[in-house]
Parts: sequence; C-alpha cells; structure tokens
Amino acid sequence: MASSSSSSSLKFTVRRCQPQLVPPAIPTPHEVKLLSDIDDQEALRLHVAMVQIYPKHASMAEKDPVPVIRQALSQTLVFYYPFAGRLREGPHRKLMVDCTGEGAMFVEADADVTLDQFGDSLYPPFPCFHELLYDVPGTQEITNTPLLLVQLTLEKVYPSKMCELVEYGIKMQVTRLKCGGFILAIGLNHTMCDAPGYKQFLNAWAEMARGATKPSIAPVWRRELLMARDPPRITCNHREFEQVQDTLSSSDQNMVQRSFFIGPLDIAALRRLIPQHQHCTTFDLITACLWRCRTKALQIEADQDVRMMCVVNGRGRFNPPLPVGYYGNVVAYPAAVTTAGKLCRNPFGYAVELIYKVKGEMTEEYLQSVTDLLVMKGRCLFTTVRSCIVSYMARLNFREVDFGWGEAVYGGMAQAGGFLGTSYFCSAKNGKGEEGIIFPIWLPAEAMERFAEEFNHMLGNKNQPQTSSATFIMSTL
Repeated sequence: MASSSSSSSLKFTVRRCQPQLVPPAIPTPHEVKLLSDIDDQEALRLHVAMVQIYPKHASMAEKDPVPVIRQALSQTLVFYYPFAGRLREGPHRKLMVDCTGEGAMFVEADADVTLDQFGDSLYPPFPCFHELLYDVPGTQEITNTPLLLVQLTLEKVYPSKMCELVEYGIKMQVTRLKCGGFILAIGLNHTMCDAPGYKQFLNAWAEMARGATKPSIAPVWRRELLMARDPPRITCNHREFEQVQDTLSSSDQNMVQRSFFIGPLDIAALRRLIPQHQHCTTFDLITACLWRCRTKALQIEADQDVRMMCVVNGRGRFNPPLPVGYYGNVVAYPAAVTTAGKLCRNPFGYAVELIYKVKGEMTEEYLQSVTDLLVMKGRCLFTTVRSCIVSYMARLNFREVDFGWGEAVYGGMAQAGGFLGTSYFCSAKNGKGEEGIIFPIWLPAEAMERFAEEFNHMLGNKNQPQTSSATFIMSTL
C-alpha cells in the first residue's frame, strides 16, 4: 500500500515491513495482574509517543541495529512480561493485564534520508512522526491491543522484507536512515508505567542490547501498594478534579504545535524577574512562564479561574518507601488555581510562588486521597477547562539510553498532549550545542503567535520560537 506527496523543503521515502510479533525469549507466567487504582484512571488511558534518535557510530558501522534491538526486546520481556500481554477491563472499569506472552509489536523500516537533513535542532513536534511510528489499524484501543508499539527506522535503504501481521503487545518501529543512524519510535500505553518506570524499562532493554543477561534493576509489580482504601475516603482538597463550566467557544480551531527551547541564559533572565530571596526551582520558573504566556495568549477573561497542574512523582513521598524497581504510575497532579487577571497582572513572582507551593501538597496521604477519589468517582478525568498540565522529564535524560550506538541526539516525548493541554519538559541541545530544556505545546494558530511574543518578551530577547527546521512530507511503501 503506498501514498505519496511532495514538499519543497524535504522529501524522502520510508519502507516498512509488516508488523512483527516479538514474544519473550522464554515462556513467562500466564496470569492476570491488576493495575493499581492510580494506573487505570481516565487521564492515563492513552498511548504516549516516545522517540529515540541515534546518529551513526563508527565502531558499529557494520552492525545492523534491527536484530540487536529486536533480540534485546525479547530478552527484556522475560523480566517485564506484563508488557507482552493485553489489558482487559473488569467490573467498575477496573483494568488488569492478561499476561498472555503474545509479545510486543515491532516494525522494521528504512528511510532514504540523513539526520543532517532534519536540521540542526531535533525537537518535537516531529511532523513526520506518523511515518516513524506506523498507526497499525486496530491498535488505538486501550484494551485488547498492544501495550507497546516500536518502529525502528534506519538511515540506510535495505530491501524491504514483508513479515506476517499478527496480534501484538508492545508497539514500536525501528527505522534505518541513509547516513547510518536510526530512529526508535515507541507507542506506550500510559496505564502500564509513568516516565520513571518507562526509563527503567528502556534502560533494561538497552542493557540487554549491550550484552547483559538481566536488568541491573529488577522490575517490581506490586500494584496493590497503590489501591484505594476500604472504604475509600477523600481527605485532601483536589482542585484538579473540580467540575468547571466551559465558557469558551467550542468551535473548531486551527490548532498548531511548536516547541520552545530554554537555555541557561533564559533561566537566568527569568530568575531576575523575581525577588532574590524567593525560593524556587528551574521547573517552577519555566512552568510559571508557560502558564502566564499561555493565559495571555488565550485571552482568557480576567475573572475566570485558570489551572496549572504539575505532575509530581510520588516515589520519594512514601514511608516506608516503595520498593526499588517499582515501575507503575506513582503520580498525582495538584492544581495551582488563580484568576487570569491575578496571574497576568501580578509580578512574575506571584505565579512562581503558586507553582512552588502546590508541589508541596504532594504527600503520601495526598496520593492515597487521589486514589480513593478515582475509585469513588469512576476513575474520572481531571478538569480540562482553562487548564494546563506539565510534566518535568528533563532529569530523566532519555538521551543517555545507549543500545550500543552511543547516546541519542534526542530522546523523550514526540509531541505535546493534545486536548489534555499537556506539555512535557525534556532535556535537549539547540543548534549551537547548548544544553537546555525543550517543551512542546498545542495552541490555536493565532494564540500561538501571541504566546511566542509573550514568551520572548519575558526572556528579554527577540528570538523566534524554536521549531523543527524542516517540513517532512514522505512517500511510503
């Protein structure tokens, strides 16, 4: 099946094999495992697109990454065998993993393009991502479909091989590129793990690719540790779940996505906007900046409440601690709430303080209260009205994951979170090689232009927003 189009900036071809099932290397337990009550909430019932981009490595020039990464995946699934199964939904929408051992979906692909043609700065959104992670028909449902999809795209054109299409668990695509590099794209069912849990799985997979016989950190399931109490009881104030009336027009808008890069000098510029004695982190500064700029760009009425929800990792909040190796979701997203007028008219330090304080709400009791609320209210979704949610993934540094070809030039999220208004902060380098943080966001086209102006005004410069440097239009076979 082929479709084709053209672009004045960049054209290339991706040839994909048919999806192939990769089961665990040896038989694994066939059992049913319940997800936690944090795992199976509505907000996590989606597929998250991740990407790892690797340049050519001279010492590995004669080695094909496809069999190495595929075999390593098979070995890793012996230890992470729930990923080789299927989700099922039971009474009261309770999700569980049927550990069938059917395996992960793996797609091999070739592209006649080099990394240099992608431009100096490899940032999300990647306009070509639908080619780098094939949307296999019938895989978008959360239950009874793959838990991971992997596509490996390499920068070298090989004869296309056709493989038998089968049912699958993990979704991924590996694409070879013409210059000798490759792109590993992964579709992850978020109910299975959060960002630290995914990084743990990815590290184990990379260790296997480099010759290990078992992961350095043994995976721990123990999802019963994050179940609701009996009886459940809400003990904290959860403004992220308040019911809010939407006063904005629901008409279709021309939504666009861009990425913005913040380097050390930009962070310093933001710090100069708050009092010297005010305590805050880099996350607080960037989140407060994004919140103000986004609120101004959307031109929200001054008396309307706006929310910024911060994804907080709860692993360090438990006593006794969660076991090392636990890879399930351990997150909550307490909401900072104020009016649009107060947010935009007060000094910048006001927004920073709201972010700083709301993170402190995250305690073991808060997470337990969220767990109970989710069960009592049918695993509901947080409010999306005049809301934004951010997740700080920069410390995880996905670029350091090494399958034997060295560090990635980009590793992390492939795109922002669409209708949920989610933005992810990932570590990245700009075209000058400077280390910083990149965050992609979705906004209506006109609001995006206003956001860029506000953003650059706050940083005290006239730089244009960093976006992908080429438009990717491809022919596919």
